[in-house]
Amino acid sequence: MRIYLDNCCYNRPFDDRSLLSVRMEAEAKLRIQEDIRLGRHELIWSYMNEYENDASPYDERREAVLMWRQFAAIIIRPRAAILENARRFQACNLKSKDALHISCSIAAGCSHFLTTDLRLLRKASLFSDVRLINPIDFIRELEAEYDTYH
Repeated sequence: MRIYLDNCCYNRPFDDRSLLSVRMEAEAKLRIQEDIRLGRHELIWSYMNEYENDASPYDERREAVLMWRQFAAIIIRPRAAILENARRFQACNLKSKDALHISCSIAAGCSHFLTTDLRLLRKASLFSDVRLINPIDFIRELEAEYDTYH
């Protein structure tokens, strides 16, 4: 399964875990990281991950997120088709960075785009080429699929 994580998702384990939802998303993201390490998912990395991560003011977070680049099966670089798709998504009131992230995931043939951004998740129905999903729901789906076949 080819997956793309946006920077909200990469950074979730560093957020204040006093809220149960944040704590659960962080744990789900850490589980997904382990599955990536074990080769259960193909991670896609993009120039947008790098661009946003480079802008982080937190050295520890920046280094921890950048480490995931080495696990990427594919690294997406900028190209005209990605920008064109992103412009279409911006017309649906997506922020430019979100539009570019989603466009990168589609260009890589991802089945899932993982994010903790609630505003972005509310627009999930706009996309048919990739499934926008929260890390908790992603884990739930995987477990339900596992239960179905075992």
